[in-house]
Amino acid sequence: MATQRIFVSGRVQGVTYRDWTVRTAKKFGLTGWVRNLSDGRVEILADGEEEAIGQLVEACREGPTMARVDNVSAVHDTDKPVKGFTKRFTASV
Repeated sequence: MATQRIFVSGRVQGVTYRDWTVRTAKKFGLTGWVRNLSDGRVEILADGEEEAIGQLVEACREGPTMARVDNVSAVHDTDKPVKGFTKRFTASV
């Protein structure tokens, strides 16, 4: 099991990126959350099998149809999300 914090930049807000992330993460059996950041990025905390997190990171490079992804970065994290995968409110950075 692993936890990664993923940051996605580009045109990723206002294009259903968070909803898409929730569906995609659940498909891979991950727990965690996704939220918009005030600087225009999307932040994701994903917990689960390393291979499944890798699949999510790769999927995030494409995103939903209306998105334009410029960059995806992922770092290991020690936070442990609660059960399920949820959408959170925008956070200040």
